[in-house]
Amino acid sequence: MTTLPPTSRSDSPADAGAIARTPAPRWPLGKIVRTGIWAAVTLLALAALILTLREHPDGMRQPFDAWYGNWRSVALASLLFLAFLFGFTAPRRRAEWRNAGLTSAFFISLFTEMFGIPLTIYLLAPALGIPASAFGLQESHLWAYLLSRTGLISLGRGVYLVMAVSMALVGLGVVLLATGWRQVHTGRGHLVTTGVYGHIRHPQYVGLILTILGFNIQWPTFLTLLMAPVLIVMYLRLARQEDRDLEGEFGETYRKYASVVNAFVPGRRRLKAL
Repeated sequence: MTTLPPTSRSDSPADAGAIARTPAPRWPLGKIVRTGIWAAVTLLALAALILTLREHPDGMRQPFDAWYGNWRSVALASLLFLAFLFGFTAPRRRAEWRNAGLTSAFFISLFTEMFGIPLTIYLLAPALGIPASAFGLQESHLWAYLLSRTGLISLGRGVYLVMAVSMALVGLGVVLLATGWRQVHTGRGHLVTTGVYGHIRHPQYVGLILTILGFNIQWPTFLTLLMAPVLIVMYLRLARQEDRDLEGEFGETYRKYASVVNAFVPGRRRLKAL
């Protein structure tokens, strides 16, 4: 994953990209704990998706005043995702801390607008010729609201569509991040090329990118829409840098692995001549 140093060091908690470089005994208890964390995160992601799909299209009708100003939800959601972010990425290098900081700002600004003060709606409502108070929970899903304004789909069904797509992306992103983390910590001391790493070289970066895209589909704001491309480019650049670092350390072995397994899109390709 993206957050670990590019060289073998005894103080490195895990590995960047497809490897875990710190030799350590494989204690059964540690493996059980990692598997338990992975299973819990995966089940939570699946449960969120199932609950979303079971929601009736017209089931979310809270008015503006009942939904916004909920600062407890802002704090809880922000803390949860920040713990998730730093727990699964463990930034070490300057570039990793910079990415983690910007990703933290993304989540805090997102949840502030989602539950606290909807700055985007305050700016958008006058352009649409309606008061901001007209945006209850359903209307605040702006992609669904804009679709309903075209007459192509009802607001309730638009919200259902947006929620289903976004939660599928977020759930997949969370599972990829947790799965990559588990494999890196399980396979200490050698290049990990099996499991999810047998299909994609940077599952944790891809997981973060999918999570960012998913939330921008579910609850777009001016700030998060501006931040998303910057974050994606930064993570792609970190992934490319890790490829170079790992090739420098593992040479032919890593070049052969990288020639077979794609960086960001699942799939395998025919081995190139090296």
